[in-house]
Amino acid sequence: MKDASGGTRPAYEGYCDWYDEQEPRFLRRKNAEADESFRRTGITFNVYGEDEAEERLIPFDMVPRIITAGEWRRLTRGIEQRVRALNSFLYDLYHRQEIIRSGRLPQRLLRDNDAWLPHMVGNAPPGGIYTHIVGIDLVRTGPDEFFVLEDNARTPSGVSYMLENRETMMAMFPDLFSQVAVEPVSNYPRRLARSLAACAPPKYDASGGRKPNVAVLTPGIFNSAYFEHAFLADQMGAELVEGSDLRVIEGRVQMRTTRGFQPVDVLYRRVDDEFLDPLTFNPDSVLGVPGIMDVYRAGGITIANAPGTGICDDKAIYSFMPEIVEFYTGEKPLLPNVETWRCADPESLKYVLDNLAELVVKEVHGSGGYGMLIGPTASRKEIAEFRKKLEAKPENYIAQPTLSLSTCPIYTNKGLAPRHVDLRPFVLVSPNGVDITPGGLTRVALKKGSLVVNSSQGGGTKDTWVLKD
Repeated sequence: MKDASGGTRPAYEGYCDWYDEQEPRFLRRKNAEADESFRRTGITFNVYGEDEAEERLIPFDMVPRIITAGEWRRLTRGIEQRVRALNSFLYDLYHRQEIIRSGRLPQRLLRDNDAWLPHMVGNAPPGGIYTHIVGIDLVRTGPDEFFVLEDNARTPSGVSYMLENRETMMAMFPDLFSQVAVEPVSNYPRRLARSLAACAPPKYDASGGRKPNVAVLTPGIFNSAYFEHAFLADQMGAELVEGSDLRVIEGRVQMRTTRGFQPVDVLYRRVDDEFLDPLTFNPDSVLGVPGIMDVYRAGGITIANAPGTGICDDKAIYSFMPEIVEFYTGEKPLLPNVETWRCADPESLKYVLDNLAELVVKEVHGSGGYGMLIGPTASRKEIAEFRKKLEAKPENYIAQPTLSLSTCPIYTNKGLAPRHVDLRPFVLVSPNGVDITPGGLTRVALKKGSLVVNSSQGGGTKDTWVLKD
């Protein structure tokens, strides 16, 4: 919010003018109202493996994270370039593998990688789209320095929090939005529905004026992101279904309705690949649909995101993204990666082992802030234990420098205080093009000094504003 000299940064000028006019008692009351609003709406997430309550309220901070229109234009160009490269990369991996033949990507990254699906080899999804919904995690280290921290191409979550954060802010501070012109995000569900419908499969019959049937496949009420599944289905006007609601009839995936079984044209699945089809993957799965992969390969349904996209979430693959972007676009990446050491490489492993106390080390398949070491905040015992893991299985880890992440203010009863943040913009991809919602989900490390923003690790969220020109 403030620059080194104490002046207000351009993005926050309008907000600061408003904030300085507010009574402290009014702000404290509104802060309490926000918590109550989220509790009443049921905006929660589940935490697995905890002895205490498995369901938690996601913390919300009422001070927005603000980005200027010019900054956002620069970001969107880089995000679009990266997402197009990811889609081309996936097509290539499951077809001719030119990037591996060229020597730019080692074959070992596919071999023994659970996210790689041999069942998808030679299969082109409807419209050639693999990554229908993508979340690109960004961090900022300076006024004009954004880096991509990781890619989420499997089933990126958090968009419901982006929408609820904005709705809560507009309900609490309507006068603020009349003073500061902010790009809207509330039309995301309509954009999502339109984007998914545009990806209808070859066997979809538009004659008779029938619109494509879109459904959201959820693992069920005990899934950590169930609130989001139900929220998005409701907002899109789509059916929320579980595996038991679907079956293959006459070569189509059909859902049970009060009018009998109806074909599903596009399935926005929030079920992992392993559980999608017990006839193809895990035979013990009760979350998926027996035979859905046969229908998919025959062009009878679109699955969003396509099976096999999880390979792009692999952090070892992430380390090659500069080469991947250049290989498929012919351009240098507009958004750089964070410097990354691949521990599978002996020289890199030696450097990482010699500097564990200064680095962040992550599992290549890890997520949610689990399975990682933050060297500067780790104890000697934790570093020693992680050293053994690295030495035993170095190919399972990558390492990065401890970044000097930018901070945004959060509201406390003692006033504003800085906390570290990241940003997850949400991207929709269809044959009609790439659509990036202005803003995204800002996650904030609510613990003082913490660099971990994940909600499962004590982080919260805040509204993200992209200013209008």
